[in-house]
Amino acid sequence: MTKKILDNIKKYQCAGCVNGPEVSCYKKGRSLACDNHIAGTRIYPGIGKVFLGLPTGFNRLGRAEHTKIHIFQNFEECEWNYDIWNIPVWKHFDKHGNTIVRGICPRINDPWIHIFLEDCLSKINCLEITRHVIDNMD
Repeated sequence: MTKKILDNIKKYQCAGCVNGPEVSCYKKGRSLACDNHIAGTRIYPGIGKVFLGLPTGFNRLGRAEHTKIHIFQNFEECEWNYDIWNIPVWKHFDKHGNTIVRGICPRINDPWIHIFLEDCLSKINCLEITRHVIDNMD
């Protein structure tokens, strides 16, 4: 595992994780993301759990407390096909130079977050959330 990948896992997942702010408990799952990650930060009143390392609009779990983060080196590495079973809803190019996608598998009501460690906005067909939009969210 490269330092770049570990740094991104720490940045996006370890912040606010109940297992601590370090990658020492890392367990590889379906992607490069840590399968041991558990969102441990709660915002009151009524907002619920959040992923501290993600930007506004991509960080709230709401009622979907089992939302998983999946991290990929690049778009081609992702084995998920974006189709009627895996629908990307929002995409955002973040300040770190990575693409974040929020989506859902509607048939099984399973929301997810994909983080690509590159700019792949042009390869994903969904609504782009700009910095301006994020700055004006609640």
